[in-house]
Amino acid sequence: MHGFLDIEAILAGDPARRPVEGQVIGHSRQGRPIRAFDLGSGPIRISLIGGCHADEPVGPAMLKKLATHLGTLAPTHPLLVEMRWQIVPHVNPDGAAVNALWSDLTLPSTDHLSADDEAYDLVAYVQQVVRELPGDDIEFGFPRDRNDDNARPENLAVAGFLRAGGPFHLHASFHGMGLAPGPWFLLEPSWADRTAAMRDALRQSVRSMGYRPMDLDRQGEKGFCRIDEGFSTRPDSEAMIAHFLALGDDETAARFRPSSMEYVRRLGGDPLTLVSEMPLFLVPETADKPEAPRFEKGTEGRKRLLAWLQELISGEPVEVARRSIAEVGIRPMPIRDQMRLQLAFLDQALILIRAD
Repeated sequence: MHGFLDIEAILAGDPARRPVEGQVIGHSRQGRPIRAFDLGSGPIRISLIGGCHADEPVGPAMLKKLATHLGTLAPTHPLLVEMRWQIVPHVNPDGAAVNALWSDLTLPSTDHLSADDEAYDLVAYVQQVVRELPGDDIEFGFPRDRNDDNARPENLAVAGFLRAGGPFHLHASFHGMGLAPGPWFLLEPSWADRTAAMRDALRQSVRSMGYRPMDLDRQGEKGFCRIDEGFSTRPDSEAMIAHFLALGDDETAARFRPSSMEYVRRLGGDPLTLVSEMPLFLVPETADKPEAPRFEKGTEGRKRLLAWLQELISGEPVEVARRSIAEVGIRPMPIRDQMRLQLAFLDQALILIRAD
């Protein structure tokens, strides 16, 4: 099915064109500017954000490329005539700064086309990664209502920007996973039955690039309900709250606010909401060696895997640590391939809402 986005052109960019600057819609806790882009004038309204979690740098990088691409198109281009794009590439600049010790360090790689690419260094990631806890989590930090002024300033800034442009037909929040067997795609529950063609197309894209969709069934935990291979419903703040209340952790439960997806849906209409989950590092689904790590679902599984890796590389020279990681089958996912699949997800969503 023909899509709307020229993915390779977006990734390549045009060095002869000066990127648009965007507008400052607010500032982070530490005073860093939060930039947003309002592009196009069409009737189909789209909101896109990235960087909600401090340790997920690929979504913001992709959205900067997309905003630059859209900002240098002719005003008569169909992407700008048919659609209005409200994009916040990085909602969490403080998180980006604290993770720069590893996210600014990339190693040479090749993408699925055997072209030169970059990938992150797992040794640096394991040693330096920082992720916010509930209460500071920007994805689940949007205002509960118009009087909720106690949300993070980043959330208040983005909420105001989106509120002025809503209601939307499509909202996507681009996320990532540190370590996982493959890409994972999360969908608005009420749209699940309308996404069969999208799911088939995306699975084909994933496999054609040499990857496997992550097939995970969390059985409704925190709002994650498996739809089919590689696809789940997106998380939900009410389900998050219920999860922690069931654990007797009322304090953590009270820290959750609506997600960006829930916030956008409260602006009206019936928007399709999406979350992309691209792994920075690919973990084998089955361990060939007894000492190899096993991927486990959820936050606790992530912590156990990180602890295992920290023990593996502790005290080792960097090159020795990298060899040890490679020997158990963990490999970085090339950054450009992650972006390709994020853009493919977005493209299929555009096809779906256009048809709907």
